[in-house]
Amino acid sequence: MKLFEYRGKELFGKYGIAVPKGKLVKDEKDFSGLNFPLILKAQVPIGGRGKAGGIKPVDNLKDAEKKLSQILGMDIRGYTVGKVLAEEQADIKNELYLSISLDRTKRMPCIMASAKGGMDIESVLDEEIFKEWVNPLIGIQLFNIRNILSKLDLGRDESKGASKVLSKIYKLFREYDCELVEINPLVITGDGSVMALDSKVIINDDAMFRHPDIAPELVELTPLEKDAKEKGIAFIQLDGNIGVIANGAGLTMATLDALTHFKGAGGVFLDLGGTDDPEKVKQAFELMKKAKPKVIFLNLFGGITKCDTVAKGVKAVITKEGIDCPVITRIKGMNEDAAKDILKDAGLITATTLQDAAQQSSDLAGGA
Repeated sequence: MKLFEYRGKELFGKYGIAVPKGKLVKDEKDFSGLNFPLILKAQVPIGGRGKAGGIKPVDNLKDAEKKLSQILGMDIRGYTVGKVLAEEQADIKNELYLSISLDRTKRMPCIMASAKGGMDIESVLDEEIFKEWVNPLIGIQLFNIRNILSKLDLGRDESKGASKVLSKIYKLFREYDCELVEINPLVITGDGSVMALDSKVIINDDAMFRHPDIAPELVELTPLEKDAKEKGIAFIQLDGNIGVIANGAGLTMATLDALTHFKGAGGVFLDLGGTDDPEKVKQAFELMKKAKPKVIFLNLFGGITKCDTVAKGVKAVITKEGIDCPVITRIKGMNEDAAKDILKDAGLITATTLQDAAQQSSDLAGGA
């Protein structure tokens, strides 16, 4: 489970990691007790908030009211901003990157650090990112801390402060069953103290029962994904413009790979699984329509799921509500001939191979 920034900082406070003074705000009354200038930060479970206009500095109450109204309700990559964190501005001398994540290959926690804090870690050159692995059986040791911090060219007092933060986030990482604890940036202030200006905490979903103090939130889901989850439908939104409906994770992944090969980009993928219920198929197709893809690619292998069952559900939606984008279909398996007749009757495009269907979908969507 991804925690909002403010909730991650609440955990930081529990472990004695310094964070800026701040609180959630909804109107002018909420700014009492805070000293201007402030930073207003949209609370969404993704990066890139600043580029999207979700982080704004404010100098006074009038300015804060105006910019708060701009941030609340804005859409940031499919997430509607419902919470805003206001924080007092820090006196920043230096910015670092620090994180602990689970390295599944080595089966060990991995510390990552860089002197290039404040940037997306993906944008930092590999030679400027330093890694140190921690043996989970003995935990973090002084040599781990010295090895990683020696690469960052910090002063003695700064290293001492960063060392304490590193020990504390490792303890948080282990005690809360985290997959990731990230501080970007971890700042050195003008007086030499160390402070976490941001937080990113991801807790393993299967461990949530051990942490009743963390109220579960579906913060990582878009509104459509939440709607699908309530209906029991596997539905994921991506960045492309081709909607994919398939059954089974393997076929879905193969479909996305095929689209990528032909310069297409999956925008939404919906896994029908083994459903044999036309009503469930109808609900799934209605969700796909709401996502407004440029093309819909239906790729089905009929095993447990009968091909004609899916075709009936798709036709029911199109007959009742119409469709405003091309639908490419490729169906193989049980009752495929009947399914193809149903889909042709509904005016859909049928293809015989995955490659043909993927290429037609990509061409109609205009490539990536």
